[in-house]
Amino acid sequence: MARKQRFREDDDAAIDMTPMLDIVFIMLIFFIVTTSFVKEAGIDVLKPKAAQASSKPSANIFIAIRPNGVIWMDKAEVDIERVGARLESMLAEQPTDIVIIQADKEAKHGVVVEVMDAIKAAGIEKISIAAEKK
Repeated sequence: MARKQRFREDDDAAIDMTPMLDIVFIMLIFFIVTTSFVKEAGIDVLKPKAAQASSKPSANIFIAIRPNGVIWMDKAEVDIERVGARLESMLAEQPTDIVIIQADKEAKHGVVVEVMDAIKAAGIEKISIAAEKK
């Protein structure tokens, strides 16, 4: 009889892992929901050099302009007419108050101004132009 009682005590000594797993899954869901994702332009451009370039707070949305005037947003080529609509859809997914334009140093000024106008029309007031430090 003493033998049966010893086995019964071992069975009762097991640790219930269910509450710990619940906490881990809740923390995982919390971190997934609160994570912010950066919407990169998708291409590298040769940025102009500036002696007074400073580091600004990081942004979530980047827009790249190539030397030939082609605009890239979220790793896809975008027409100038569709920049505002694409930006509004990106803002609906992840609101932000700043957008960074990565214009190539050979990009035409007119294209950069049109992109800036589309950004302002989408409701973003803070626009930064990316440059490399000399």
